[in-house]
Amino acid sequence: GRDGGAAQPGLSARSQPPRSCEDYRWEWKHCRGLRHAFHHYYTHGELPACDRWRDDYEACRAWERGRAAAAQEALCKSERARVMEKQKYPPVWTLRKSPPPDWYMPLDQDKSN
Repeated sequence: GRDGGAAQPGLSARSQPPRSCEDYRWEWKHCRGLRHAFHHYYTHGELPACDRWRDDYEACRAWERGRAAAAQEALCKSERARVMEKQKYPPVWTLRKSPPPDWYMPLDQDKSN
């Protein structure tokens, strides 16, 4: 069958969606909110695309109702795409491996550089 792909063996063979369907519904409602739309437009210069959250919510409901293979595949593909999008952007700051050697010292507010 088309259930278990070799690349992602655990994702499509699950018995439950990756998140609860209410999570997708909340994200969809949040995305369509005026405050979020304004912030997204201010930050990115375009309105947010909320259709994907709605599609994921509908696929999640279909998965819960009848465990439709197409809905499972679409939802897992969307979740994988979200993970890949997050990995595209590296952290702004360089992460430390350990604390600085003088981490326990009080901050010197009057110190001039």
